[in-house]
Amino acid sequence: MCKSKFLSRKGQCIVLLKLCSSIKQLSQIHAQIVVSGLHQDSFLLSELVRFCSLSPSKNLSYARSLLVNSVNSAPSSWNMLIRGYASSDSPQEATWIFQEMRRRGVERNELTYPFVFKACAQVSAVQEGMQVHVEVLKHGLEYDVYVGNNLVHLYGCCNELLRAQRVFNDMPERSVVSWNAMITACVENGGLEEALRYFVKMRDCGFHPDETTMVIVLSLCAEIGKLSLGMWIHSQVIEKGLVLNCQLGTALVDMYAKCGAINYARLVFDRMEEKNVWSWSAMILGLAQHGFATEALDLFSRMMKDSCVRPNYVTFLGVLCACSHAGLVNDGYRYFHDMEHLHGIKPMMTHYGAMVDVLGRAGRLKEAYAFIKKMPFKPDPIVWRTLLSACSVHDIDDKYGVGDKVKKKLLELEPRRSGNFVMVANMYAGAGMWDKAKNARRDMKARGLKKMAGESSLESCGTIHKFFSGCDDFDGTCHLLDVLNLHMKIYQFHVMDPGE
Repeated sequence: MCKSKFLSRKGQCIVLLKLCSSIKQLSQIHAQIVVSGLHQDSFLLSELVRFCSLSPSKNLSYARSLLVNSVNSAPSSWNMLIRGYASSDSPQEATWIFQEMRRRGVERNELTYPFVFKACAQVSAVQEGMQVHVEVLKHGLEYDVYVGNNLVHLYGCCNELLRAQRVFNDMPERSVVSWNAMITACVENGGLEEALRYFVKMRDCGFHPDETTMVIVLSLCAEIGKLSLGMWIHSQVIEKGLVLNCQLGTALVDMYAKCGAINYARLVFDRMEEKNVWSWSAMILGLAQHGFATEALDLFSRMMKDSCVRPNYVTFLGVLCACSHAGLVNDGYRYFHDMEHLHGIKPMMTHYGAMVDVLGRAGRLKEAYAFIKKMPFKPDPIVWRTLLSACSVHDIDDKYGVGDKVKKKLLELEPRRSGNFVMVANMYAGAGMWDKAKNARRDMKARGLKKMAGESSLESCGTIHKFFSGCDDFDGTCHLLDVLNLHMKIYQFHVMDPGE
C-alpha cells in the first residue's frame, strides 16, 4: 500500500513537471518532491535539470545547484547542463561542469563531448579542448560523427586548421554537417582556395549541399570575388525551390554587392519577403561602397519608416560610408550622434574611422585630426592611415602641418609596416620634396622592409586571374586580354542586336 502511494506521488510529480512552464512553478514542484522524500530519485532529478537547462525559462544556476548537491545523478543530467551552458552567455562554465563530472566519476559518453567542444570553441579554449580530445581517444569515441563534427568546429574556431583537417580526414563517416564544418574552418582561417576544394570534393563524394553549405560558400565567393560560382549557387537555390529566407537572402545580397554586381544584389533584396537588420545593412553598405550614396541613405530612411527593423552597428557603418562618398559632413555628424544617443549603439573603432573618412574626403583635415584626438579610446593605425591618405589628396604640401603629425604617429605605432613608409614617401614625392621622399625610402630599406607587390585580380570564364606588380608573364597576360576582348565584342553584338 505504501509502495503504491509512493509510486502515485512520483507519477503526480512527473505529470506536473511535464506541465511546468516557469521556474516559479518548478520550485514549487521541487518542494513537493523534497517533502515526498523523492529528492534522490534520478529520473525526477533529470527532469528538473532538463527544464532548468534546456527550456525557454531555463535557470542554469538552479540546475547546477541540483546536480552539485545530488548523490544519485545520471550522466544524462550532466550532459543536459553542459549543453545548456554551451549555448549560454557563460560557455566557459560548461568546462567546469565537465571537470566536476570527471571528479565524481560520472560516466561520459558520445553525448557529453560535443557540447564540451562547442563550449571550448566559443571561448577559443584550444588547450582545454585538446585535453578533452585526448579523453575522447581513450574512450574510442573519435569515430563518432557528432563528436568529430564538433572537434572540427573547435579547431577551426581556434585557428588550428591543420588539426581540423586531420580530424576531418580521419573520420570514417561524414555528414553534410561535417563538410560544412570543414569548409567553414577553411574560410575562417584564410584558406579560401582550400575551402573551394573541399566544396568540390563534397559534391564528388555524393553529398548534396544544404542551405548552410550555400550560405558558407556564398560568403567565400564574396571574399574572393568569385561571381560565377556565386551565381551558380543562386541557380541551385532556385532549382531546389529553397525559400529565400533572411540568412540565405542576406548571403546572396552580400555576395553580389562584394562582387560588384550591385544591381543583382538589389534585385535579390527587393524580392526577399522577410528581411532582418543584416539584410538591410548588407544592401545599404553595398550601395554606399559602390558610390550610390543617395540610394543608400534613401534605403536607410525607408528602413526606419516602413519597417519594424531597428539599425545596428553595421547599418550605421554603411550610412557613414554613404555620407563619406557624398561629402555630407553635417549629415555624417548627425548620424554619428544619433547612433549612440538615439539608438543606444556605442560607436566602435570602425565607426570613428568612418567619421574620419567623412571629414578627410571633404578636406577638413584639422577637424579630422581634432576628432581623432577626442576619441574615448586609443585610435588604431587604420584611423591614422585614413587621415594620412586624405592629407596626401587635399594637403599634399602639408601647409596645415597635419600630415607630419599623422606620419610620426603612424610610424610610432607600426614601425615595421612597409606600406606606411611608402605612403609617406609618396606624399613627399607628390609635394616635390624629393630629399624627404628619398629619406623615407632609405629608412625603409635600412629597417629591412620591402613593399608588398601590388596585386589586382579579375574573373574570366570562372577563373580568378591575379596580376602582381613586376610580373613578367607577358604571354599569359596577352592571352587573357584577347579572351576579354572577345567577350566584350560578343556582349556588344548582343546589346546592338538583341534579337539574335
